[in-house]
Amino acid sequence: MLSLDGSWVWDFWLADDGTDHHLFFLHAPMSLGDESRRHRAARIGHAVSTDLVRWELREAPFSVGPTGAFDETATWTGNVLQGPDGLWRMFYTGTRFLADEPHMANIETVGVATSADLATWTKQPGPVTSADARWYETWGTSSWKEEAWRDPWVFADPTGDGFHMLVTARADHGDLDDRGVVGHAVSTDLSTWEVRPPLSHPGAGFAHVEVLQVAQVGDRWVLLFSCSADATTTARAIGHPNVGTWAMLVDSPTGPFDLSQAQPLTSESLYSGRLVQHRDGSWALLAFHNDRTPEGFRSAISDPIPFSISPQGEIELHEIATARS
Repeated sequence: MLSLDGSWVWDFWLADDGTDHHLFFLHAPMSLGDESRRHRAARIGHAVSTDLVRWELREAPFSVGPTGAFDETATWTGNVLQGPDGLWRMFYTGTRFLADEPHMANIETVGVATSADLATWTKQPGPVTSADARWYETWGTSSWKEEAWRDPWVFADPTGDGFHMLVTARADHGDLDDRGVVGHAVSTDLSTWEVRPPLSHPGAGFAHVEVLQVAQVGDRWVLLFSCSADATTTARAIGHPNVGTWAMLVDSPTGPFDLSQAQPLTSESLYSGRLVQHRDGSWALLAFHNDRTPEGFRSAISDPIPFSISPQGEIELHEIATARS
């Protein structure tokens, strides 16, 4: 388990260099007092492990950009992959808040940094993608608190046709609490990106679908995302009142996705779940402990929880009680 004295720790993503698992995670100081302030103060940390249990902290990859930059306020969730050229790329969310606290209005876009060794990173001019008003809700077109375009998940097309980026986004139509969709962009070279229409439709019961991931587990593809009851429609919250991470089997990692078919995987106490593969080929889920106690919000990144898909297509977590209902 990874925790930091004096800091909140939450969303994270992983990269495997063949020797170490590299964990990149969001953190903010508890000295802020109110945990709701952590998002504006988020920075990216770095740790490594050989077993996904014991973590050694490393130097942070980079910080926020200068005044006026797309990431001038905070650096949020992303993912890392190694390109065909051997270069590692970290796609991450840059946030630019439009007013001082307590206002929440912010513009989210996706940037990229590169590294030869997962240790020293160079941010590239950005952003590389942003919400396209042809399909996506943008700031000022509704009363929503932000322009949602965050949590990029970038992966190679399984047929070899370039790369895809899945993004937490909101459609430009539908009920305000029901616009959550899977945003989509494509690239042939990981440098130039074309934003495309979403891979799902609004109306599935989610205001947003956060921390997206697709993974091939055996011969099955699975889509994961997170959304708590306070960001779902009333009907979905009544049916599933205590969910953190959702999962569903999909025919293809490039969609289309019917998010109404997603099922609870964890309770809200385990949020931002990510699948990771052990060296022996088995799969596990990591999530952050989203714990609110009388003493305040406490967070840490969990130890791996065994994950499998049964021959009958049942998604299963082991050694903990799931939130299925």
